Amino acid sequence: MPFVELDTNLPAGRVPAGLEKRLCAATAAILGKPENRVNVTVRSGLAMVVDGSAEPGVQLIVSSIGVVGTAEDNRGHSSRFFEFLTKELQLSQDRIVIRFFPIEPWQIGKKGTVMTFL
Repeated sequence: MPFVELDTNLPAGRVPAGLEKRLCAATAAILGKPENRVNVTVRSGLAMVVDGSAEPGVQLIVSSIGVVGTAEDNRGHSSRFFEFLTKELQLSQDRIVIRFFPIEPWQIGKKGTVMTFL
């Protein structure tokens, strides 16, 4: 059950319409998870600094069970997320930062319990 949060200082008008749906589909493909299990949040117009600059930038947080726990895995994921984000948002790679967080099934609540028991 991946969770993806995209934070950007781009104004809402510069974020392509439907980005959240395309990011959901891309995340499913990149992480090898079903699209109906992916959760995406896009927040634009934030006051933020990326690498010491307030120029347009993005921070992407990717949390998931079982697929973001190694450097080797995340190298491949990172490459594909960067490809998607640079194309969609027209930003250079130096304006994008990605953070990967492995999570455990007991850390996700769903249907009145946690994923461990589902």
